[in-house]
Amino acid sequence: MTNSKKTSGILSNPTVQSILAALLCIVIGLFVGYIALLIINPKGANTAIITILKNYFTYPSKAAALKYLGNTLVKAAPLLMCALSIQFCYQAGLFNIGAAGQYVAGAGACLYCALALHMPWIICILAAILAGGIFGLIVGLLKSYLNVNEVISGIMLNWIGLYCVNMLLNGVKEVASPYTLHLSAENPSAILPSMGLEKFFSNNKYVTIAVPLAIIIAIIIKIVLSMTVFGYEIRATGIAKDAARYSGMKEKRNLVITLFIGGALAGIGAAFLYLTGYEEWSVTQSSVPSMGFNGIAATFLGGLDPIGTIFASYFIQHITSGGSYLDKNVYPSQISDFISAIIIYLCGFVLIFKLYLNGMLRKREEKKSNDGMAHNGKKQEGGIS
Repeated sequence: MTNSKKTSGILSNPTVQSILAALLCIVIGLFVGYIALLIINPKGANTAIITILKNYFTYPSKAAALKYLGNTLVKAAPLLMCALSIQFCYQAGLFNIGAAGQYVAGAGACLYCALALHMPWIICILAAILAGGIFGLIVGLLKSYLNVNEVISGIMLNWIGLYCVNMLLNGVKEVASPYTLHLSAENPSAILPSMGLEKFFSNNKYVTIAVPLAIIIAIIIKIVLSMTVFGYEIRATGIAKDAARYSGMKEKRNLVITLFIGGALAGIGAAFLYLTGYEEWSVTQSSVPSMGFNGIAATFLGGLDPIGTIFASYFIQHITSGGSYLDKNVYPSQISDFISAIIIYLCGFVLIFKLYLNGMLRKREEKKSNDGMAHNGKKQEGGIS
């Protein structure tokens, strides 16, 4: 086999095409972000974009770099869960923009159980799963039986969830602060166990079992979607809902279950962050946490594949954390969010990129085939003469 045939075979692989498309989105997104930095202040643009990419590598000490790598992983775990929530629902043809509200519901449930009821961490996680699942269930029932678009109901529940959680947690906040009580002081039994993981990150106490659990859940989702009957029905419902119904699948039930699972994934994502004690909830916040919306970037950048989403979630969180190291007197830290938004936008053109690449490969194969036929024809003419 020639090198050109090997190259064509590799490029025609859907997984390779998804990786190339993701890399292209990243490169263009970073380039647009760099242009924005140049517009704001051209003198420090080079240093700023490098700082965003380096993140914790900006620290000269290895111990400090490992510690802040741990912080990035702590926030990447809930982001991965939100991305999986959106991705799982997308397989059924649903755009679960309500993952942000389901994340909020999970945060409210786990923190209330931890701070008001003094429950252990396992009960708090189950409460977060149930609360997020219920929010997803509401969207699923409205979609299946009342034909309410999941985007509309999801967005409305985002804000309903936010203000309900603010009111719920108002009773467990600090007296002179809008933030909830410190978990480590109020109920240490609610903090997720670390199982010794903190030792690998310069004794970063916030690195817990949430990090490996998030990766394990992503692998389980991959297996469920690709190797089980339930996963097949979910994907079939997403591809052609009417055809799935006519073939005997219960598409309404599948939609409800899918959104319940999606909500549960977002809810457990909130537990993976707030049960580490890494940060407290502010009962005065008037905007939905961006974690659920950043999950959109991670899931599409990951090629709608659970394994790809693991790496995409880390990358999104990496540049988001990197933005916090910028000189705030010159550049806004939100430049990282701007880059993520550009990447989300570009992910919408992934299909066009794949169609263009496949068309280019098809033309190359046709040209080779025609050249081969012409060469054989000349050989035959030479033999006859």
